[in-house]
Amino acid sequence: MRRREGGFKYFAPAQEKSLMFLSRLPTLTITFGLAAAAAAKAPDPAKGKEIFGQCAVCHNATTDEKKVGPSLKGLFKRAKLASGKKVADATVLSRVNEGGNGMPPYKDMLSDEEKTNLLAYLKTL
Repeated sequence: MRRREGGFKYFAPAQEKSLMFLSRLPTLTITFGLAAAAAAKAPDPAKGKEIFGQCAVCHNATTDEKKVGPSLKGLFKRAKLASGKKVADATVLSRVNEGGNGMPPYKDMLSDEEKTNLLAYLKTL
């Protein structure tokens, strides 16, 4: 560190670069930490298949046969849900959360992680 005229301190160029890097370090740490957390919580279709056991009482996954509710075989290959809405993560998740047409709402019965895994499984059908 050196003194300028008037008593102000300033850093030598090499020190300024070090300080710039150090000032960005918390941001880099948070960014990489969030990326690692997201990777650790990647959707797991195998866990979703276990959760689907609750759904299998009313929905088929392996045939097109209707039970109490419609078959979910090939769900994400369809253009529309039985309700007429476009098949997308948000619309399927909404149906899981809110239920409807005799289906109970699972909003409070399944965690967000369980619902994410369930969607991952449904995409494999």
